[in-house]
Amino acid sequence: MKSVKYDWGTLYEADVLILGTGASGIGAALKAAEMGADVLMAGKGTLESSGSLGGGNDHFMAVLDTDEPCDDKESFVKFYMKSAFGYRRSQIEQWHASLKPCVRILEECGVEFLRRDDGSYFRSIGFGQPGAWWLHIPNGRRIKRSLAKRVRSMGVQVLDNFQITRLFKKDGKIAGCAGFNVLTGEVAVIRCRTAVNSLGWHAQRCTNNSSHNPYNCWFTPFTTGSYFTLSYDIGVPLINADISCRGTILPKGWGAPGMNGINNMGGYELNALGERFMFKYDPMGENGVRRNQMMGTNQQQVEGYGPPFYMDMRHLDAHDVHHLQYVLMPADKATYLDYCEARGIDFSKYPLEVEVGELSLSGMLLADDAMETPVRGLFAGCNFTSFSGAMCGGYVAGGHAAESAADLAMAGPSEEEILAERERILAPLHNTAQNSMSHREFEDPIRQVMDYYAKFRRNMPGISVAIDRLNFIASYKDRVRADNLHDLMRIHEAFEILDLCRIHLDACLQRKESGRGMYVLTDYPEKDPALNKGLIVTRGTDGPVYSWLEPASC
Repeated sequence: MKSVKYDWGTLYEADVLILGTGASGIGAALKAAEMGADVLMAGKGTLESSGSLGGGNDHFMAVLDTDEPCDDKESFVKFYMKSAFGYRRSQIEQWHASLKPCVRILEECGVEFLRRDDGSYFRSIGFGQPGAWWLHIPNGRRIKRSLAKRVRSMGVQVLDNFQITRLFKKDGKIAGCAGFNVLTGEVAVIRCRTAVNSLGWHAQRCTNNSSHNPYNCWFTPFTTGSYFTLSYDIGVPLINADISCRGTILPKGWGAPGMNGINNMGGYELNALGERFMFKYDPMGENGVRRNQMMGTNQQQVEGYGPPFYMDMRHLDAHDVHHLQYVLMPADKATYLDYCEARGIDFSKYPLEVEVGELSLSGMLLADDAMETPVRGLFAGCNFTSFSGAMCGGYVAGGHAAESAADLAMAGPSEEEILAERERILAPLHNTAQNSMSHREFEDPIRQVMDYYAKFRRNMPGISVAIDRLNFIASYKDRVRADNLHDLMRIHEAFEILDLCRIHLDACLQRKESGRGMYVLTDYPEKDPALNKGLIVTRGTDGPVYSWLEPASC
C-alpha cells in the first residue's frame, strides 16, 4: 500500500479504490484483483464482519440457465427491466453473466448451498419472481469471513475502520476520497485512478420499527446513505430516490429479516381475525412482490384488522418447519434462537407474530452500460438488489474499473481541499458550546419527522411540512458535539441520513401517484401510467434539478 505521512494525516494511492467493504466491495475487489489491478478497499468496519452480509444471509438469488422453468437470461432480464426501475438491458445481462462466477467463488470459499438428494440445488421462488431463483444457505453466518480471507489472500490492501466522509473529483474525473479512522481519529486521503462506490444500497435508521431502537433494524444500521449522498455531492445524478424505498415484514420487536424463507416455503400471513389476506394484494399471495406484502399488511392495519399479524407455518412439513426456524432464520442474526427461547416461539406449534418494519431509503446512481457514472472513473457497485445483486454488481463494476484504470491518470484533491475537509470532519470534537447537542439529540428527531409525516401513508402537504422540519434540523449541524470518536462516527452518519431523507422527500413531490414506492399518497392514491419511468435528480446550483428517464425496453 503506497502511503505518505503529512502533518494533516496520511495520503494513500491505489489504481482502483473500492469504497466500502460489504458484499459489493468484496465482489469489486475480487474481480479487480483477478484482473491484476492495484486495489485498495476502505470501509467503516472490519472486512471480516462489515456490511449487511457481515451479519449473515440465508439466500442467494441465482439464475443458472438450467432446464427448470424461467431459469434463463431472458426471464431474468424481463423481470428486472421494468420501466420505472431505471435499468439498462446490458446492466441486467451483466448481472446475469456474473451469477455463475459468484456462486463458484462462494462455493470455493466454503459457502454451503442446500442440495436435493440428486445433488441439484434446492431452490425456491420468492418476491413475485417467475422461477425458483433462490438458493438456500445453511451456514450463512460465516460467509463474510470466508470471502474476506479470499480477498486478503489475493493481495488486496484494506483500510479497516475508515469512515469515508467526502469524495473528490478533478476536471470531471474521480480524484479520491477523504475520511478518518474511527478508532484512532487519524484523517486520511486516498488518491486513485478509478473508484467503485460500494457503500451500501439500503440506507437504514431513517424511520423506526416497533422497538424504537434504530440499531435493531432489517439491514445493517451502519449503512446510512453515503452511497447516494457522497456521489450526489460531486454531481452524480440519482435515479428513483423517491420510489426505491425498501422494507420488510419482521418478527415482532426483532430487527432481523427472514420473510423470504418463510414466504417462499409456504408460510401464511394472518390478520388479527385469523384470516389469510395476502391474495387481496398480490396474485402470488405471501410469495408475491415485497412491496405488496408490506403495503397489504399496512392496509389491513388501517382497516382495523390488525395488529397483531402472524406468519403461520404449522401446516408445513416438519422438516421444512425445522429448517426455517433453526437453519434459515439464525443465518441472518446469530441470536435469533435466544429471541425464540425468550418468547416461547416454536414455528411447529404457534404462529409467529410479525409487524411492518422500518422504511429504508434507496435508489440508484445513474450509470452507463459499463456501470460508470457521469463522473469519469467512478463506477456504481450497489445498483442491484439483495446479496446477489450486491456481490454481482460489485463484481461487474470492479471489472470495468480495473479495465479503465490503465487509461486514466492518478488524480487527487488539492491541499486546500484536504485541510478544509479535515477541519469539517473533526469540528464536532472541538465543540464546547453550552448549547451543543449529542448525536442522538440530533438524529432522533429525523426519525420522528419521517415516522409522523412521511412513512407508509403520506400526503403532499405532509411531505412539504416534513421537508421544512428536516431543514430546521439541518440548521443545528454546527451545534452537534462529539465526546469521543464513536460519537464522531455517529454524527457523520446522522448527516448522511438527514441529507438522504431530504433528497427522498423532495423527489417524492415530483411523482404524483401511488403504487410504485413503498408508500401511499392519500391525495394521489392511484398509479399514473404516464409516470411509468425513472426520476433523475441532479444537484444543481440552486437546488435539485429533475428529469425523467425514457421507458425501458427489453
